[in-house]
Amino acid sequence: MTDKSVFLPRDLPLWEEAKGFLDVRNNDEHTVVAYALARALLVEIPQADESVVLPAILLHDVGWKRIPEELLLLAIGRKPTRLDLVRDHEIHGVEIAREILERHRPQGVDIEAVLEVIDGHDTVTKAKNINDAVVKDADKGWRTTPHGMRTIAGWYDVPLSEVILMLQERSNPLMLTVPGRALAEANTAAVEAELMIENYLGHGPQFKEVKPRRR
Repeated sequence: MTDKSVFLPRDLPLWEEAKGFLDVRNNDEHTVVAYALARALLVEIPQADESVVLPAILLHDVGWKRIPEELLLLAIGRKPTRLDLVRDHEIHGVEIAREILERHRPQGVDIEAVLEVIDGHDTVTKAKNINDAVVKDADKGWRTTPHGMRTIAGWYDVPLSEVILMLQERSNPLMLTVPGRALAEANTAAVEAELMIENYLGHGPQFKEVKPRRR
């Protein structure tokens, strides 16, 4: 992303319209980070089609907008009680994404291929194809980022150490590509090490502002 933009120009109109459907359960923030992860994975997995992967990861969670907000946390976590809602959000997501994609018809994008990935991105554990695998890994890979871990910890009011354990036990083993698994394990190890800094230094992480040198 040397252009200092997360989204490709082709996908910006999709993002502008999708934002109104992503303003629940931190899905807007999640989507920005997951899209960046997808772009990174595409570099390592060139056989995947970015014109399918990137629109799909951008639009994959728009369906949560139609799920009552008070029920959202019942559909996720270590002991979800409303797994039916996960499937519901995929169905709604396909409908909403189709409307957005057909309205904009981004050049070079196979709309049906994008919708096929969105349909089942959470409920189908095995990858339908390499594009589906990259989207699934970018989506679940978000959980392992510092942003993802802290967001999840905030949802359930649990310590980061518990989120890390959940990732190590349940999430990381489900990564479908070699680069995706490496990304998830590296991210998890980095945050876990951050929590152990005090054990070795006697204090927690200290973030110092670096002032730019005067020219």
